[in-house]
Amino acid sequence: MAGKINKTLTTRAASKAGPSEKSLNTQKAQQARAAGPKKVEHRENISRSAKAAGAKKWPQPWDLLMRDRFIEIVAQWEGRLTTNHLCATFGIGRQQASRAIAKYLQEIAPGNLVLDRAAKGYVPSETFVPRRTSGIADEYLHLLHGDALLNHTFVTLGLHTPNTEVVSPALRRVAPAIVRGLVQAAREQRRVEVDYLSMQGPDRDGRVIVPHTLVFSGVRWHVRAYCEKNGDYRDFVLTRFRGEPSLMEESEHGAAGDAAWNTEVSVVITPDPRLKPPQQEIIATDYGMTDGRLEIKTRGPLVRYLLLQMQIDPAVWKGDPTSQQIVIENRTDLEPWLFG
Repeated sequence: MAGKINKTLTTRAASKAGPSEKSLNTQKAQQARAAGPKKVEHRENISRSAKAAGAKKWPQPWDLLMRDRFIEIVAQWEGRLTTNHLCATFGIGRQQASRAIAKYLQEIAPGNLVLDRAAKGYVPSETFVPRRTSGIADEYLHLLHGDALLNHTFVTLGLHTPNTEVVSPALRRVAPAIVRGLVQAAREQRRVEVDYLSMQGPDRDGRVIVPHTLVFSGVRWHVRAYCEKNGDYRDFVLTRFRGEPSLMEESEHGAAGDAAWNTEVSVVITPDPRLKPPQQEIIATDYGMTDGRLEIKTRGPLVRYLLLQMQIDPAVWKGDPTSQQIVIENRTDLEPWLFG
């Protein structure tokens, strides 16, 4: 009898106190259902956009992919891979490093590596074939460069690779707020009001731009954007922005409307014809030329940056052919992109 009375009192107290937990959960569920279609619709739009952009499924999680690439690169270009390589680079234990190598050999590239007890590590087999890399030297050099940059920030990691050195360009400081604003504007194709310094005038110049792509030229970063002041698409150096970008409404001027950006241009490089035939052959081999020609495809506005990277000055015909060693074969075709 006492139990029934207590139960009745508890029920009455709960009813006076307000809605029950079950009732609150029901209300939340109803609210979620009411707000649900918009969120679902947004996710579906993202999914459709990803499919439209040709998004592909990753072959494996990012961290595992990076480990497998590291295994291949070190083994191929240093000729010896040990668990210490993985431990030092990824901050993992020796057992985990051993499992990573074993998994690579079992699931990714069986037979690619052979345990060499004399070398105290794994070496590439005679049938080695890259599975997670392209097998080019640049991948190894980029790995060294990445270690150098990381070691610049975290000195105590000791990532410096012995017997190697990387010449890095001068660091150019760009405010995070500027990059965030430009990236968001590019992602959403929105107008953005900015203050910019140009070589034509030292004072701040307020203007509205519609950015669509960040570009690294090998030396500095710039953003490709539509400039409402000039009525065309231009390059803006990131270090010349001042203040914070002010986001505005969407614009019709996106990457699709940048005709120059969407124009593919072929840059044809050859050894300087004034060089002796044996010298020309050396240069052709240096640049991996075929029949004495190297054709590089790039976007129209990037032609100048490509030539700067290759240390080709299109405005100067060097007096000594050994100073530049290579020349532009199709200079006439590139004229619109060189000085425009």
